[in-house]
Amino acid sequence: MSNFNRRNFLRTGLLSASFLISPAAVALAKTSSLSDLGKLLVMDATITIYSAREIVTLDPSQPTASAVAVVNDRILACGTLDEVKAAVGDRAYQMDTTFQDKVVVPGFIAQHAHPLLASLSMSSEILSIEDWELPTGTVPALKDKADFVERLMAAEAKLETPEAVLFSWGYHAAFYGPLTRSDLDEISSTRPVVIWLRSCHEFVMNSFALNQAGITQEIMDGWSKSAKEQSNFEEGHFWEQGMFSVLPHIAPMVANPDKFQEGAIVMRNYMHAKGITFGNEPGGILAKPVQDAVNSVMSDSSMPFRWSFMADGKTLAETYADDAEVIAETEKLESWYNGMTHFAEGSVKLFADGAIYSLAMQLRDPYIGDYHGEWMMDEDLFERSFRIYWDAGYQIHIHVNGDAGLDRVLNSLETNLKRNPRSDHRTTIIHFAVSAADQVDRIKQLGAIVSANPYYVTALSDQYSETGLGPERADQMVRLGDVERAGISYSLHSDMPMAPADPLFLMWCAVNRITSSGRVAGEGQRVSREGALRGVTLDAAYSHRLEHERGSIEVGKLANFTILDDNPLTVDPVEIKNVGVWGTVMEGRKIQVGQDEQEASLRPTPLGIDGSEFAKAAIEHAIRSVHSHG
Repeated sequence: MSNFNRRNFLRTGLLSASFLISPAAVALAKTSSLSDLGKLLVMDATITIYSAREIVTLDPSQPTASAVAVVNDRILACGTLDEVKAAVGDRAYQMDTTFQDKVVVPGFIAQHAHPLLASLSMSSEILSIEDWELPTGTVPALKDKADFVERLMAAEAKLETPEAVLFSWGYHAAFYGPLTRSDLDEISSTRPVVIWLRSCHEFVMNSFALNQAGITQEIMDGWSKSAKEQSNFEEGHFWEQGMFSVLPHIAPMVANPDKFQEGAIVMRNYMHAKGITFGNEPGGILAKPVQDAVNSVMSDSSMPFRWSFMADGKTLAETYADDAEVIAETEKLESWYNGMTHFAEGSVKLFADGAIYSLAMQLRDPYIGDYHGEWMMDEDLFERSFRIYWDAGYQIHIHVNGDAGLDRVLNSLETNLKRNPRSDHRTTIIHFAVSAADQVDRIKQLGAIVSANPYYVTALSDQYSETGLGPERADQMVRLGDVERAGISYSLHSDMPMAPADPLFLMWCAVNRITSSGRVAGEGQRVSREGALRGVTLDAAYSHRLEHERGSIEVGKLANFTILDDNPLTVDPVEIKNVGVWGTVMEGRKIQVGQDEQEASLRPTPLGIDGSEFAKAAIEHAIRSVHSHG
């Protein structure tokens, strides 16, 4: 039995023990974690009653309320104001009417996002295919290549020192045309210019950057065949294996530890501004210096959200030949986290096929155009990894984009269910870009769940209707309507920075399926508004086996709320993404967006690590993380 299963068994037994003699304690034990139960029952703790215009609870026994009582970090009572006061009884309480004109919903959960990637991109000059609404202001989407050049030149003019690197993320050649070294030489011939393309799979550099990094044609001649084929020295363009080969030369240019911390703070404030109270890094960082840098910001007690980090099963299984050692090394990762970061115990991330942004998915039917699918794990490694973690009782989250990739995942799940039956395994299908109707039925039958990125439809359906997938497959991407009708639990994720980590925007994408041109793609695959809200709250918690403490506003659960200007379940569906976010209550702590004292309280601890060591490890992890996404 794994350590995770032992602890779950212990918790279940203790919660039913006879010492919990209070009826209230027995009721609370159904939803509270044992370690926090005592806090809730402290009778002299300060009780705060929040009143609101409306509280959307997602509790089927009480869908709406107008007041909620909080003690310490837990919910004590919920209902009308009179009902809540009656539940509080003769204990002292304080009233808080801050939300009197607001709508309170369960705290938003970022089911799947990458803080490291987000921090690196947020520390760059963002010039991308979509608007980025940052705490420092909105960065509008690029109009065209000319707009990119103009804005990059303006950014170059603002750099304070001649040696400063001009580093930008977000350009997408499929949208704006090819980008080459000569284009960047026009921007500057006296400072390094490095462009990290939107997919995060490619770099383009100017001549000065190539010279400073010591990259020559002679050096490239010593690279592997595939690296040379995936590089173009004349154009300053390096992708896939070429990108890995150029990485050691350019890492210090794009991943400075101090700059990373600045980006991490922007990321932190951005996510809080979107109402996020909890999140998860899937396939957590496997470089201690990089995790230490992340922790220097994200473990701080002033963080407005908690973050969990999932094990990267692919790398662990590749590294250790002994099955037992794979699990032992996985469990050791728990020691890497502290404070507001923690290890996602008993969860692991695996990979099936390749990227949607670069059209490297494995498809049942051929691509339209010159594209082909890739496997992110060889079949024998995938099957071994699945078996190891399945037998250890782990919940397995699997990145998969194409329908042929999904066939592989479901085949493996079925094989292991027959070999070693497990109930409530919650194997999670991640991304869910291209699928077939018959696969939805199979997902249901096998007991799997879905974590989908609805932004693919908004960003890519128009383009992929013309090339790659064709109109029918492009419009049916992310077929969540079928999933919802089948009664399969689904959550929504951003994969930030692959999409904005904005739960209201993700809801808008899933409910409306409006593409970048303004049309509706796959009308029958739209989901209900309540389903979309659950997808960023209760079902997101369910996908991480945390529904007992997060995702709805119920007695005994953590007091995690997102405070909105309007109700996303009743506004015009096309206005969901425009609903304002006041802030959050995170484990009983009320935090308004932009709250000055909260901003000032975050002082990242000095890293004390070698800059080049951090840079190389950070970029290697970044590329490993997005290699299957971009």
